[in-house]
Amino acid sequence: MALVANAINVLGILFLSHAVYSAWEHSLLPSSSLPPSPSSILPQALDPKINLPLDIVLETLASVFFLCLGVVLSSPSLKPIQWSAWAGRLERCKEARKYTEFGVGGGNPYENLEERPGFLDIRGANRDFAEWIRHSKTT
Repeated sequence: MALVANAINVLGILFLSHAVYSAWEHSLLPSSSLPPSPSSILPQALDPKINLPLDIVLETLASVFFLCLGVVLSSPSLKPIQWSAWAGRLERCKEARKYTEFGVGGGNPYENLEERPGFLDIRGANRDFAEWIRHSKTT
């Protein structure tokens, strides 16, 4: 499924980049410096200086649709909304506690906060000091 989702995302990006380039090219078309007469045949909504052609608009909408579809298909499965259900599953299952990649799989996303890597372990340092004192008194 990931391959299909990535292909849809690439297709959407290609369509969107082509639509943006087409809109930019359309904006560079020479236009008349004279204002249109009030009795013009074309209504104001169809004036090419104001609106983009229909094919560029449709290509932009199709590319946005393809990008949204690709992002939805490539997203991981949803996690439970209730905190108690998520925490209960985490406590019951040892495999759920493993957190392999960021945003993928189960696991505890707050594991780094609970372990506090890089902080000094004061209690461990106090135990080591107490053992050192006990050891130095016995010798």
